Amino acid sequence: MPQSLYQIWLHIIFSTKNREPFLADKIIREQVHAYLAGICKQMSSHALIIGGVADHVHVLCNQSKNIATKDLVQNLKQDSSKWIKQQWSNLNNFYWQNGYGVFSVSPPHVGKVQQYIINQEEHHRKVDFQGEYRSFLNRYRILYNERYVWD
Repeated sequence: MPQSLYQIWLHIIFSTKNREPFLADKIIREQVHAYLAGICKQMSSHALIIGGVADHVHVLCNQSKNIATKDLVQNLKQDSSKWIKQQWSNLNNFYWQNGYGVFSVSPPHVGKVQQYIINQEEHHRKVDFQGEYRSFLNRYRILYNERYVWD
């Protein structure tokens, strides 16, 4: 086969350190989401949507075949954290959590995940981040130890 073809959709989720509501200001949150989209684009892993609430982010992107998932997430978190601290002096204590979740999305379900991310504010009126994240881990049958999931 002369051509390498690749399509993997990723749903990436990560929280602020200790789930602090660093992104409570909607204007800041939207700018952070736009910055994260720029990082995805720079890494040829174009984001379809980025959303979230005050304490966490959801990224739905089409992963580049030229980058490892861990490198994509590392760049998203590291670059945005530095940028946030440079942009807003009141966020100089901003940090992302150490870990993250990455979940595969089959092409027929991309629209459903996109809608889920669009509805984050409404969703989190009923469920906190930890409950939401546990449901993803359970849905994807990921074994985890509660002691090591949160920081």
